[in-house]
Amino acid sequence: MRLIARTTFVAAVAVPLTLVAPGLVSAAEPTDVSYAFEVSGSTVSNTITNDSGSVLVCTTSLAPAPDGVLPPVEEVMRGGQTLFASGEVHPGGATQTVTEVPDGTYVVLASCATTDGEPAMWVSDYPGVEEVLQAFPATAFTVQDASQIVTVPSAPTPPAPAVPDLLSLLGSGSAEQAVPWLQP
Repeated sequence: MRLIARTTFVAAVAVPLTLVAPGLVSAAEPTDVSYAFEVSGSTVSNTITNDSGSVLVCTTSLAPAPDGVLPPVEEVMRGGQTLFASGEVHPGGATQTVTEVPDGTYVVLASCATTDGEPAMWVSDYPGVEEVLQAFPATAFTVQDASQIVTVPSAPTPPAPAVPDLLSLLGSGSAEQAVPWLQP
């Protein structure tokens, strides 16, 4: 009799738990991650918001975008990136910074992936990236914060040396000093 009572109790508790348990484990959502890119001098920053409830591994990378035009996604993925920052991003978020970026025009790419549990990844939207993501065995989301083109400015050009106004110097007698060939 005890065995039947115990089995009935376990079944009575287990059935509701199986209905509730999937809701206890948070499934990845497209809006769990967002990116915000910014340029300051030769530094490109990406502020990552992580609302997934999990620790993520994220990468912010730069690929050349000649003349401010997005290169084909295959070219960007195949070429790899040498300018990047990568690391863990805990729930809440963090900022990744790529420093000492050479002058030029780049596309900023960002991606985050879960490190445990159900595999999921979030990639900044880019034309053609959805086809590439189909090759991965994880749930993949394109983040609405699209990969954007940024220009890292060159150093300011120093001002040209001042050229004396020769006409004003002619009447003052200083023209002979400013322009040696005018001297008698």
